[in-house]
Amino acid sequence: MDFNLTEEQQAIMETARDFADKEIKPVAAEYDQKEEFPWPIVRKLSELGFMGMIIPAKYGGSEVGNVALAVSLMEISRVCASTGVTISVHNSLLVNPLLKFGSEKQKQKYLPKLASGEWIGAYGLTESSAGSDAANQKTTAVKKGDRYIINGQKVWITNAGVADVIIGFAVTDKEGRKGNNISAFLIEKDFPGFSVGTHEKKLGIRASDTAELSFEDMEVPEENLLGEFNQGFKIAMDTLDGGRIGIASQATGILMGCLEESARYAKERKQFGKPIGAFEPIQWKIAEMAMEKDASRLLTLRAAHLKDIGVKHSQEAAMAKLFSSRAANKAAWNAVQIFGGYGYTKDYPVERFYRDAKITEIYEGTSEIQHIVISRPYLRD
Repeated sequence: MDFNLTEEQQAIMETARDFADKEIKPVAAEYDQKEEFPWPIVRKLSELGFMGMIIPAKYGGSEVGNVALAVSLMEISRVCASTGVTISVHNSLLVNPLLKFGSEKQKQKYLPKLASGEWIGAYGLTESSAGSDAANQKTTAVKKGDRYIINGQKVWITNAGVADVIIGFAVTDKEGRKGNNISAFLIEKDFPGFSVGTHEKKLGIRASDTAELSFEDMEVPEENLLGEFNQGFKIAMDTLDGGRIGIASQATGILMGCLEESARYAKERKQFGKPIGAFEPIQWKIAEMAMEKDASRLLTLRAAHLKDIGVKHSQEAAMAKLFSSRAANKAAWNAVQIFGGYGYTKDYPVERFYRDAKITEIYEGTSEIQHIVISRPYLRD
């Protein structure tokens, strides 16, 4: 078993790390405080190719794969989890299902713009009554001539207010069995009847755009049906496997940031005449962060590798997300504790890490859902 990155993956990771340190880290706190989407950063990341990492070259992407995407998201999230999730959703939740289920015409229309970053993508599944119970969709789509008329509302949609194209899900057979009556659609922001609603005021990832989407007699051309009719729920669940790798990468990145900042502070901060890193309780916290950082990284890269080679990875993605999100929250708690009173202020990034970490246990399937996914193969008859 080879745990080493390829030369290409290593170079991409180093590029992401260098950009994160020089371009993102100095301004991350400011964007968080203002709750402002980091457009200059996203545009520069687009120029570097980070929006088209899994898109084939014939559509303008670099096609470097999911392992390269994962290590890039780790490095970016190490300094700014908001930027990390923006890139993750674009690649994992919009580009990935379009590649897998889209028609050639759809790919030619959308992928070049998504690869260049000219367009940003989002994923519209969650509704007020369809969170963990994602099959309980209330949004409807009715065929009328050569169009679908869609009505409904989506909530907690990452990139909602900045996205140019969204994969949206709607019930297309009201009499059909729950879960087998949903279709997926490629929705453009300029379609008649589309609107962006309330922007959420969040505890963490405050520079990430999170908002409601409303569809009021929205007209969607029939050629924008993604995949097969009434197969939308299968598309949604398949897509979430990749999305969970993205969030596991984000959580691992937060953990990496906690470890780096805590180790640096433990060497500088003195109490009782010596650096606090000389005391065993601090050493234990640092050791646990280091151990769980490596475990999170390895679990995440395993899932990303399986995705790259086309092997089913639902359980592995769930393991990576559950473990890394839990470890990130633990690391953030310990980081604030190491910093003491200073960790409770906005003068140091661990306060932001502490707020950002929590969401990794909630979106792309709560920790409770990940337990179900992981245990399912062991409990089948």
